[in-house]
Amino acid sequence: MEKAKQVFQGIYGMMWEKPRIKESSIKKGNTALIIIDMVNGFIREGAMKNELAEEIIEPIVDLMGYFKGNGMPIVAFADCHDENSPEFDRYEKHCIKGTSEAEIVDEIKQAGGYTLINKNSTNGVLEEEFQQWLKDNPEITDFIITGVCTDICVMQFCLTLRALLDKNGVKSRFILPLNMVETYDYRAHQITLINTMAVYFIEQSGAEVCSDLNLLKL
Repeated sequence: MEKAKQVFQGIYGMMWEKPRIKESSIKKGNTALIIIDMVNGFIREGAMKNELAEEIIEPIVDLMGYFKGNGMPIVAFADCHDENSPEFDRYEKHCIKGTSEAEIVDEIKQAGGYTLINKNSTNGVLEEEFQQWLKDNPEITDFIITGVCTDICVMQFCLTLRALLDKNGVKSRFILPLNMVETYDYRAHQITLINTMAVYFIEQSGAEVCSDLNLLKL
């Protein structure tokens, strides 16, 4: 147990003390911003709301401003379930299609300039609309990933898309800014442990983890 504590402390230090990424390293013609599940049902209302995610809204909106100002694409996924979805039963009957829970939070909605893709599972890569988006945007090989939850929808998106692009022989880049991802704290789902290990697994898949990516202020 003592060894496990030491290992975790070492991983925690590595994961949460990352440098910032400079604007000069971003390939504007090849990079998309991905926003995952920044909906009311994960932040402000319903059984799965998590007020901790309020803190990542402002930096995401700032980054959206940079992308829009440079004509770069933004894709926003929104959890949106019908009553036949297995996830609907498994995760506290949240984000029902047609309700405010399935709506993007107002700040991001007002910022606009994104392609909205509703998803009926935890993995946005599986949505046919996103598969078509990839085909329509073959020049996009780099992805900045933001949103919630780090250990579920964010991690599944990163690992699945990286595997898909590898399979297709596409050299890709994934960037995970720590000030723009979050998970929740509830019972055995201990936020410090879960967030740290999720970030660790994402980095082990080849993603670049950075402390901040507010390009408007660099």
